[in-house]
Amino acid sequence: MMPSRNMSAYEALGPYDGPQWPHLAPRSTFMTVAAVMCMVVVLAFFVNGMVIVVTLKYKKLRSPLNYILVNLSIANLLVTIFGSSVSFSNNVKGYFFMGKAMCEFEGFMVSLTGIVGLWSLAILAFERYLVICKPMGDFRFQQKHAIIGCSFTWVWSFIWTVPPLFGWCSYVPEGLKTSCGPNWYTGGTNNNSYIMALFLTCFIMPLSTIIFSYSNLLMALRAVAAQQKDSETTQRAEKEVTRMVIAMVLAFLICWLPYATFAVVVAVNKDIVIEPTVASLPSYFSKTATVYNPIIYVFMNKQFRNCLMTLLCCGRSPFGDEETSTSSARTDVTSVSEAGGNKVTPA
Repeated sequence: MMPSRNMSAYEALGPYDGPQWPHLAPRSTFMTVAAVMCMVVVLAFFVNGMVIVVTLKYKKLRSPLNYILVNLSIANLLVTIFGSSVSFSNNVKGYFFMGKAMCEFEGFMVSLTGIVGLWSLAILAFERYLVICKPMGDFRFQQKHAIIGCSFTWVWSFIWTVPPLFGWCSYVPEGLKTSCGPNWYTGGTNNNSYIMALFLTCFIMPLSTIIFSYSNLLMALRAVAAQQKDSETTQRAEKEVTRMVIAMVLAFLICWLPYATFAVVVAVNKDIVIEPTVASLPSYFSKTATVYNPIIYVFMNKQFRNCLMTLLCCGRSPFGDEETSTSSARTDVTSVSEAGGNKVTPA
């Protein structure tokens, strides 16, 4: 939606016809967004590409629990290719110059891969819950379980992103008309029903999974810490994991809460007027997640970080003996075990 003062200009020049400045926003706004998207493209390609390269190079990183991290990086790269890079090009030109068919394809691919990344975070949390809290007893997390988890993210995402291609909602230019996504802002029963279904299945459900899994993980760790009050390593582990969990939940909310909030507000208030620049914000918030999610979930993992630094330093670890001497005081989220009693093992 856009204010009435902009409607005549917008109707005269469609989103595929030519530059949308100045009637949607000043040209400087488009250039600023293009600069941000350019930075996101460069950083996202580097950090996610390094995750995949490091995983392929070091066999010790190819454990079943790390499959979902690679799945996340692959999804992020696809969002970057089909989303951020397309947004960059369109903002430079000021309109979606690739046409309606490409708009629908971009909207579908970004939604598909974005939701794969979103659900990857939820599956990651649930896998950690299974391994650490052991709700299924002596359940052993194996390769087949990891493959099932990764496959679920793609199948579930496809189920909920293909309907707009066949009439339940649609993929249209949004905000500044330089990127495309589900039609969450024009109202109507058809659009609103889809947006609410998407909100429940691809925001509420994964968020609930993340909160449930990490809440139980923290409770398990605090139970361990209570039993080992004199252990400095255990107390430090509790603080580190608590900070990590808070960072993970905040990252998820920063990425997806704007989309969820806008969608619900517009769905329940069909008369609301949203400025084009503001309407573009949810899309760009979600695209920036391709940069900070790998940093939080992968590079804050000591094993991944050490392998990456060794690779970048041509085979020599920059940490040397110092990293080894301090490793006993550091813990990863997957390092809590209840086998044979609650305990914390070094990462």
